[in-house]
Amino acid sequence: MKQSYLMVATNEKLTDNVCKMTLRGDTSGIERPGQFVNIAIDGLFLRRPISVCDVEGNILTIIYKVVGKGTEKMSLMKGGEILDILTGLGNGYFTDLSGDNPLLIGGGVGVPPMYKLCKDLISEGKKPTVILGFNTKSEIFYENEFKELGAQVLVTTVDGSYGIKGFVTDAVKQVENYTYVYTCGPEPMLKAVYNAITTSGQFSFEERMGCGFGACMGCSCKTKYGNKRICKDGPVLVKEEIIW
Repeated sequence: MKQSYLMVATNEKLTDNVCKMTLRGDTSGIERPGQFVNIAIDGLFLRRPISVCDVEGNILTIIYKVVGKGTEKMSLMKGGEILDILTGLGNGYFTDLSGDNPLLIGGGVGVPPMYKLCKDLISEGKKPTVILGFNTKSEIFYENEFKELGAQVLVTTVDGSYGIKGFVTDAVKQVENYTYVYTCGPEPMLKAVYNAITTSGQFSFEERMGCGFGACMGCSCKTKYGNKRICKDGPVLVKEEIIW
């Protein structure tokens, strides 16, 4: 963990309630895809945990959904504002188990951490397939960005307004010979993926957090190997240790 002060460079809407923010500053605390940052918001007691979408030099990219007071305040921030951010939180994804043809599955705001992971896997010579799951066409974001990386991309919408009708598990059925799975999204989606896949994998869990770095024990969960803190021992858990 590292405390840094980053400057907002850009802040824009991707959909009606999803925004993309880029920040400039010390990003050296971020070591792996799947880690998150914890952002202090003026007037609010708890920091807001947000997944890392990408890191390129001194530029950090985050994508967040406006769901409460904290993210609403973030959506109104302008370029030049300075944010107090804890970086390099969580264990993140490990790519050494991926095999040659990993499958990446992101649902809703679980999509952003898949982007940095996809970049890293491609840089290692892997050939990832990416499944992005949304409720409807108007919610879709980052499909083209994944394609520009060189990944094969499948998009699902629950209402069938775009791509494959149904859930991400419906797209999994169309992918052959994947070697490993990485996924992030709401817990019902993670459980469905867990039951649908035929390989091992790494699952990133969303959880309410107090401190974000393991001190308060507020985000502990049971695993087959004992209790773990989602903020520090996670948010990524391996398939074999998960208890539903």
